Formats: sequence, structure tokens, C-alpha cells
Amino acid sequence: MDSTHDRELTSELKDKILALESKIVRLTEEIQSVESEKRSAESELFRAQKELKRLRTEMDRLKSPPLIVGTLKDILSDTRVVVKSSTGPDFIVSVSEFVPKKELIPGSRVSMNKQTLAVMDVLPASLDPVVTGAEIIDKPNITYDDVGGLRMQMMELREAVEDPLLRPELYKKVGIEPPKGVLLVGPPGTGKTLMAKAVANATKATFIRLVGSELVQKYIGEGARLVRELFDLAKEKAPSIIFIDELDAVGAKRLDGSTSGDREVQRTLMQLLSELDGFTPTSNIKIIGATNRPDILDDALLRPGRFDRIIDIGIPDIDGRVEIFKIHTSYMNIDGHIDTKILAVMSDGATGAEIKSICTEAGMLAIRDGRDCVTMNDFEKAKSKVMEAEKGRTSKPPALMFA
Repeated sequence: MDSTHDRELTSELKDKILALESKIVRLTEEIQSVESEKRSAESELFRAQKELKRLRTEMDRLKSPPLIVGTLKDILSDTRVVVKSSTGPDFIVSVSEFVPKKELIPGSRVSMNKQTLAVMDVLPASLDPVVTGAEIIDKPNITYDDVGGLRMQMMELREAVEDPLLRPELYKKVGIEPPKGVLLVGPPGTGKTLMAKAVANATKATFIRLVGSELVQKYIGEGARLVRELFDLAKEKAPSIIFIDELDAVGAKRLDGSTSGDREVQRTLMQLLSELDGFTPTSNIKIIGATNRPDILDDALLRPGRFDRIIDIGIPDIDGRVEIFKIHTSYMNIDGHIDTKILAVMSDGATGAEIKSICTEAGMLAIRDGRDCVTMNDFEKAKSKVMEAEKGRTSKPPALMFA
């Protein structure tokens, strides 16, 4: 009887122990869940505090008083400076201790406190998007080997641009001043831009390219301002080469019976003439202009002291065409029987751009036929297509057929 009672007690005790263990497991899981929620809440609190701090900083920034833009004119000996505010008058003001003294350069833009007019910061130079959007290449990848058929013209260009930048002592020994500017004259596609980039590569100069029509603006004074900023950018990036393509767009002859638009173009031209006179021939800035209409250029541009040297770039002769074909076919997979002399003879009157187009078209014809090698027949077909298209002799499109 006692043993039966003991077994019942033992069984009841085991059930209680199991129930307790189950409860302990459940409580442990709940504790872990609460701890996880606590960590999540702490992380959310940290993010909220960080966001609150950012919003407070942004609110303080937006509540700060506006600053006035001015121009630094002079630096006085008592740590004060003379500034010209955007409102007009000049002021003698103090400078914030957080502004580095070496950045205080006369002519630079500064921001000033609205109440005390104290200089708070030095601002970067402001350039028009047209100028900053100009093609600026620190070092073009075009070399002299990429220019063919222009040996004499390249020599004249190197004498006027490369030698003054790399070997200015040569001119000092002889006692002469190098040309300030060089004007490249020739039909479209003869390699004027290519020559300018090759010289910039050899001199390791910054190449700044701008089309003359981009200097023609709608409002009075805007074109002249662009010219000033263009030369300021060239000084900042020096040594540099300014290449103004299609110069006739802004440098045409001034006429008496001109409209208001013509007068604005003339103001831009006068600013360009002034900038050309504003630096020495031995400076590390060189000007190269290009045009295919030299007959309409203003005489003031062509006088000595501005565009001193005028280089005529004509249609390449047969030897020049051979060189150009060799340059472009050197990158192509061509048939070994192709003679560049024959290609040069059959492309009489072609410019360098047309020869490049012939080579590209020949390669496309080979791809169309499923070949990876360009044959003489491809060049003949490409020549006929390109030369006829360039001379406006393409056949008329077929008339539309209606049912």
C-alpha cells in the first residue's frame, strides 16, 4: 500500500518538475524576446536622436542670417581689408579668424556678414556654364603621329606655340618675341582641330576648345563677359592653349549699317581684341583660332600683335593623302595587297576627314559581308559613296509609291 502511494507521489512530482521546466523554457524565451525588443527600441531611439540632431543642425543653418557677396580690393596692414559689396560702395571691414590669410587675394570673391560686413569666407571663382562646359582636356591624346600630310604647317604651328612654351630662351637669345596668336585657315575637315590638339599634347598644356558661336549671347555684355571668363580660366589652368573654332562667327568685319544684334557681336569682338592685347607673347597662354572664311574676318584681328601668324591648311596632295591613309589603315585589318599609293590616287581632292570616313565605310562594308578583313574592293565602293555624298552628288531617293 505504501509503495503504491510512493509511486503516485513520485509520478506527481515528476509532472510538476516537467511543468516547471516547461514554464522556465517559456519564460526564458519571453525574456529573450523582451531583450530583443529592448535592443530594437534602443537602436530606434539612437536613430531618432541622430535624425533629431541633423534636423536641429539644418534648422539652425536655415535660421542663420544671409551673407552678402563682395569683392576683395585691398589688404590693409592692421588685418583689415577693403571690400566692394554687391550693393555698390566700398567698406573697410575685419576678417573672421577662421579665414586663412593666404586665401585673401585681391580680386577674389568673399562672403560678408549682413550686420557687421565682416569677411566670413572666400568663395570660389564664378565661371559661366558656357565656359566651364567648354571642352577642357588636361592633355589631349592626339600626337604628331596622328597628323598626316601637314608637315610644313605643323612646323609653323610648333614654332609659334610649342617652342615659346617649352624653349622660351631661344627667342630671348635671338631678341624677338614669338607670335601671340595663330590663325589656322582652311576648308572643313583638313585637320585644324587635330593640329591644335597635337600641339597641346606635346606641350602638356590644358586644351580649352570653344566654338565662336557660343560667345554670341542674347543680352548686352554677356558675350564680353564670357570672353573675360574664358581667359581667366586659361590663366587658372596655365600652361594652356585656347582654341577658338569657327572664329568668323564672332570676328566678322564691322559694318556701318549694323543691327542691335550685330553691335552685340562687335562688343564681344572688341573684348576679344582687348584680351589678346592683355598678355605678353612670352606668357604660358597661347591662342589658336580656326576658320574656313578668312575673307570676312575683321582687319583688327589680323594685324601684327594679335593673330600674327596665319597658316594656310589646304587640301592634302598625293603624298599627304598617302600619309593619312597609312595612319588610318594602321589600325585596320586589311588585305596585304592593298597599296596606299593607289588609294591616294583614286581619292584625289579628298580632305583628311573624308579619307577617315572612307576607311570607316570600307570597314563597315566588310562587316556587312561577314568578313574580318578589308579588301581593295571595299575601299573602292567606300570612296564612291563618301566622295559623292560630300560633293552633294548622291542619287535622289526613290519616289513614294501609292496604290
